[in-house]
Amino acid sequence: MDNGIIEEITKIVGKENVLASVEDRKCYSYDGRVDGGMPDLIVFPSSAEDVSRILVLANKYRFPVIPRGQGSGLTGGSVPVVGGVVLTFTKMNRILEIDAENLITVVEPGVITFILQEEVAKKGLFYPPDPSSYKYSSIGGNIAECAGGPNSLKYGVTRDYVLGLEVVLPTGEIMNVGVRTMKGVVGYDLTRLFVGSEGTLGVVTKIILKLIPLPETRATMLALFREVEEAAKTVSAIVAARIVPSTIEFLDRASIKCSEQASPMGLPEEVGGLLIIEVDGDPASVVAQAEKIKKIVLEHNAIRCDLTQDPKEADRLWQARRTVSQATYNLNPVKVAEDVVVPRSEIPALIRALEEMGKKYGIPILSFGHAGDGNFHVSMMIRDTKEDREKAEEAVKELFSKTISLGGTLSGEHGIGLSKAPYLGMELSGQAMLTMKKIKQLFDPNNILNPNKIFPA
Repeated sequence: MDNGIIEEITKIVGKENVLASVEDRKCYSYDGRVDGGMPDLIVFPSSAEDVSRILVLANKYRFPVIPRGQGSGLTGGSVPVVGGVVLTFTKMNRILEIDAENLITVVEPGVITFILQEEVAKKGLFYPPDPSSYKYSSIGGNIAECAGGPNSLKYGVTRDYVLGLEVVLPTGEIMNVGVRTMKGVVGYDLTRLFVGSEGTLGVVTKIILKLIPLPETRATMLALFREVEEAAKTVSAIVAARIVPSTIEFLDRASIKCSEQASPMGLPEEVGGLLIIEVDGDPASVVAQAEKIKKIVLEHNAIRCDLTQDPKEADRLWQARRTVSQATYNLNPVKVAEDVVVPRSEIPALIRALEEMGKKYGIPILSFGHAGDGNFHVSMMIRDTKEDREKAEEAVKELFSKTISLGGTLSGEHGIGLSKAPYLGMELSGQAMLTMKKIKQLFDPNNILNPNKIFPA
């Protein structure tokens, strides 16, 4: 990047908010999974006006701008491809308002999800979206990817809580969309268009979020099964009984073994499937729902079902799920992580397919995730060799093909970014992709903002 451009950017944000060394720039060239290209400059804006002025420069000099939160994404959505400026929002991290009377909060994009949840809880309020990275991921990143999490079954995902946004358009204009009210149908729903757009249509600089009352109490269950299909069928039986838990999390046999090796809970060796189920609400309804669920679990051949309302004991029951993602690295050093969604009725078919794929390709394939809404995180653990990477690539294609054939979708939470772009045509028609590209061109005529993402090159 030309030194004159760097000087102009530095005048906008201040020298202390610019990183230009090779070492610093390298740290912003990858996310939680994908290695990208080396950016030319890292910039920490402090306002929508900073972002606007930088985007005006970007259109003038034709350099890419890539918005970034905490960099915890898993599809390369926030990494550069061909240099440019990475806009990092870690310094725009203020909770601007918590309005308990109207059940809303106004935040900047750099606010950490967990910190927001903790702050609103002090006022008896609840912000439900809880991606697995909630202790370090930011609200802005959650919006870019429309993050979900274990609470999605009962409470929905990020887009269900975004009421309004302050957005800087790729050409530099600052625009407010949405409302501060629970209802609002004036004009097109531009708010939802930006949520999940992976930073390709605009840069979010302020967010109005819906809150709900904090549930009074919660009950947590750990259900163990000999066979993974018994666990899968139990999920459908719970939902069919018209019970809506806040969470139903699932681990398959390989995931359980990994978790036990890393952080032993003393689970029986014959366990082939595990469910963590939570219900929340008023005390009477929580007890009633928990007992109904426990009955269903035992009717579906569970080895055992532990039930507690003690928060400390609940933390212990969550141990296997919380440790599994990192524990998988004990198998092999490279993880190819995908998140797919299938209808709940097709969960057993997906699990059978994954077991067969593991045998076919000779690589460990583990599945865990949000069984309540059919969203599975599939981890292919491979050696850092050309042979294993080729096997994983073929396995990913087969996984996506099977998912589509079961009536599912290629991503529930992670987005498309770079890693899933080559497979987009498996799910979307040519006309759908053409329409999306036209929307991108309308917002970003010079292809400045987060170029080369989502759509196949």
